[in-house]
Amino acid sequence: MSERKTDAEYLRTVEIPERASGRRLDLFLATRFRTLSRAAAARAIRSGEVHSSERSLKPSSLLRAGEVLHIGIAGFAPDGPPPVFPTILYEDDRILALDKPAGLLVHPAGDRWAWAVIGMVKEARPDDRVDLVHRLDRDTSGILVLTKDPATNVWLKEHFRSRSEALAKEYIAVVKGLPDWDHKEVEAPLGEHPSSEVRLRRGVRADGQRAWTTMRVLARTPEQGLSLVACRIHTGRTHQIRVHLEHVGHPILGDKLYGEPDDTFLEWLEEGATARVRARVGFPRQCLHAARLRLPHPDGATIDLEAPLPADMAALVAGQRPEWPEDAT
Repeated sequence: MSERKTDAEYLRTVEIPERASGRRLDLFLATRFRTLSRAAAARAIRSGEVHSSERSLKPSSLLRAGEVLHIGIAGFAPDGPPPVFPTILYEDDRILALDKPAGLLVHPAGDRWAWAVIGMVKEARPDDRVDLVHRLDRDTSGILVLTKDPATNVWLKEHFRSRSEALAKEYIAVVKGLPDWDHKEVEAPLGEHPSSEVRLRRGVRADGQRAWTTMRVLARTPEQGLSLVACRIHTGRTHQIRVHLEHVGHPILGDKLYGEPDDTFLEWLEEGATARVRARVGFPRQCLHAARLRLPHPDGATIDLEAPLPADMAALVAGQRPEWPEDAT
């Protein structure tokens, strides 16, 4: 799937796969976008919000494999231009490493339209078989690695999965409080949180999976009650850094899930960034940045990557507290 601009309108393009050949257009759209009813799809087709460069369309049109649909249905298509392409940290004929900004999805989720790194890169590198090697949360900024061919993707994913010694990751976080330590080894097993109402929340528990994080304090800002902490992860558990920082009493600034009671996260999920949520979490996003990554290359070399601290986190370290943007959710 890719995006393009046509007649000052930003449209979503969908290429019809072989398996959908011969299906009715309205039924295909209602199946492809599960929150779009067949009746709504038919109305959109009749109003010209779905068209093909090859022919005129109606709800009963039978699809052809390889045909490209141009979709402008509100909520299912872009409402403006794409964001600025992420800064390229490294690129060769097999690997691409980007500095992903906070707020940009790595991969789209659900039916509703959202710009995402994978679609932007596929649009920019149409001759390559682009795929993700790993993911970052929407809120997390920093180093993101993609590959340009399937063999390299499988090879690198195995290194990430097995926590290969050739691989080293370091994240930097702005945390609440002033640690009374400069260096800390945290080995605390992780699993489902034993008492949380939020199913995705993880917690430290004796019967959990082994999790090991090395932490070191880089800077403290006593006037703000914040610290800058580097975290090297030796295991790759879900939300590992966020849980371990909460566990040692210094949750990440802006984290709506960890370091907060369940009702803060649930209120944000249901109502957005209310005044109460803003006051509790203190910042629009979790201040976590994938700063350094060492990874092997299939040709035998080693790649050392570094992404500079983003402006919002750098401002916090400098003693500034930027205003929460009015449109932040």
